[in-house]
This record gives sequence, structure tokens and C-alpha cells, in this order.
Amino acid sequence: MVDYIIVGLGLAGVSFCEQLEKHNKSFMVVSDDSQTSSLVAAGLYNPVILKRFTLAWNAKEQLDIAIPHYKELERKMGLQLDHKVPVFRRFASIAEQNSWFEASDKKGLQHFLSTEIRQNKNRSIDAPYGYGKVKHTGRIDTGKLLLAYRDYLRRKGQLVSETFDYDAFDIRENGIAYKTFEAKHIVFAEGFGLRQNPYFKYLPLNGTKGELLTIRSADLKEENVIKSSVFVIPLGNNRYRIGATYERNDKTNTPTLEAKSELVKKFEAFVSCDYEIESHSAGIRPTVTDRKPLVGRHAVHKNLYVLNGLGSRGVIIGPYAAKLLYEFIEYQSPINKEMNIERFVVN
Repeated sequence: MVDYIIVGLGLAGVSFCEQLEKHNKSFMVVSDDSQTSSLVAAGLYNPVILKRFTLAWNAKEQLDIAIPHYKELERKMGLQLDHKVPVFRRFASIAEQNSWFEASDKKGLQHFLSTEIRQNKNRSIDAPYGYGKVKHTGRIDTGKLLLAYRDYLRRKGQLVSETFDYDAFDIRENGIAYKTFEAKHIVFAEGFGLRQNPYFKYLPLNGTKGELLTIRSADLKEENVIKSSVFVIPLGNNRYRIGATYERNDKTNTPTLEAKSELVKKFEAFVSCDYEIESHSAGIRPTVTDRKPLVGRHAVHKNLYVLNGLGSRGVIIGPYAAKLLYEFIEYQSPINKEMNIERFVVN
């Protein structure tokens, strides 16, 4: 008998595990490797939507929870996971510079947008109008985190590496049972796999395919994240991540030539130097129609919960959403209405 069973071990699952460990709750995790969006994620935490110069939903509140969360994971795993690096938004015109200055005066954005125009000093990058700097940003090494956390749970005997079998799942009066395990609660954090979940598949999880390139270039020599038509994210040792694409129809984890060509074309539109493509990866982001997470309790089965729909900002939303869900279950604290699944009617 444990307090919780968690299904899925992406960013959402890890975030909820950390809430349980923090409060000395017992748990088991059931996870396979079918959902790859967290593993292949760029890992960037950036509070500003740089296409429109607007603050992302609840960004500061989420960051205030996320940064200590990753610091604790670094301590626990003995790894560097949080790489502090500024994000430079490449301006395409004087008009964009002006829009940036206007945005930097707005409440909430003042904390994150520098009012200084940064001049480009990298000969490999075409940026005649300079950059705007976003402060308090960085990159979480999500691949390293998830592999390390999987090993951590395995060593503690808390991981069942398998696809969750709904035929072996039983809902009881005071809890649930799964094979040889019994628990008070179960939290489904399956990412796009939620579409196969018979209890929550009514939720409008659309899924958006994202593809990334990892390149190696000794000539680029860029230490900052550059945002233009694509992100260029330095990984160290002359390696960079280029991304990402947004495809709504293809729901496979298979990289495509079309996406590769799109990324190369956008990258080469403002970067000119020798490079080689080291790898090409893809995953389905768990995106929702209204761009808010899916968090809450099943309408009928009161021991069943969902933690999903983190989209492309899972690095900062995950710890925030996990905290609110835990406090809802244990203390009956309200979940933010904008992400509570009660906003969607069961079909």
C-alpha cells in the first residue's frame, strides 16, 4: 500500500514525485519510454512570448517555484541541470526595437526586459538591428534530468518500467489497485499518451509535434541564446540546439525531412558559418486548445487525477502545476480555474 501511483515520468511526473518526496509520501511510478517530448525538449525557461513581446501566463509565479525546484534536483542528483544563459531577441527592424521599448514599460515585463539595445558582435550572425535581452532565463538539461531521475527511482525500487495496463487497474471504494500495488490516489501524467486514457481522453489534448536539430560548429562561437525565426541554444563544446517546429497533424515521434529543411532554412537565414548536423529529434508536445494545463480530479472517480497539458513551457509550468495539484489533493486548496479540468465538460 502506497499513498500514490504516478503514471508517466516526464517533466510533469518528476515534478509531482518531488512534491511527494518533500512531504514524505510513499509512491510508485509506472512509466515506459513512449512519450519523448520532455526528453527532446529544448529545456529553455523564458517568461516572455518573444513573437509578441508579452508575458507568458503566470510566468513570474511559475519561475519562483521552478528555480528552487531545479536547484533541489541538482543537489539530489549531483548534477548541473540549470544553465543560466540570457535570451537575446534578434530585431528584424527599427519598428521591432520600438515595440520592445513599449513592452519594457508594461507592468510585469519591466522585470524581464532590458531596455538596452545589444549590438551584435558575432560575425557569423546577421543582426544589423541588434538584440533585446530577456533577463532571468536559462536552460534545463531535460534529457540528463529525466535519465538521472529514472535511475534514482529504480535504485529506490519505486519505478515499474512498463506501459500502464488499464485492464489491470481497479477502482475501489477507498483507493485504487494496479496489479500487486494498492494506493490511495493515482495521478496520470502521461503527456500525449493521455489520448489513450479511458478516464481522461475526453479532455481536448491536441498535441503538437516539435522537431529539433543539434548541430556542431567551431565557427559560430555564440554563448547566448539567440531567438529569431528559430532559437539557437548553446549547449557547450561547440554544440547548439536549433528549434523548434510546430506541426499539428503528424502525431508520430519520427523526425521528418520537411521539418529538417525548415529548420535549416530558418537557421541559415541569419547565421552563416560552417556547421554539421549531429542529430535530429522529434516529440509530441501535450498541448491544449486553450493553451493552459490540464490539472484536476476526475468528475466521478475521486481518487483519479490528471497532470498534463504543459505544452512547450513544461520546464516552468510543471513544478507550479504539480504543487497546486498536490495541495488540492492533500489540503483541498483550490486549483487555478484557468487550468482546472472542470472547465471542460465530460462527453
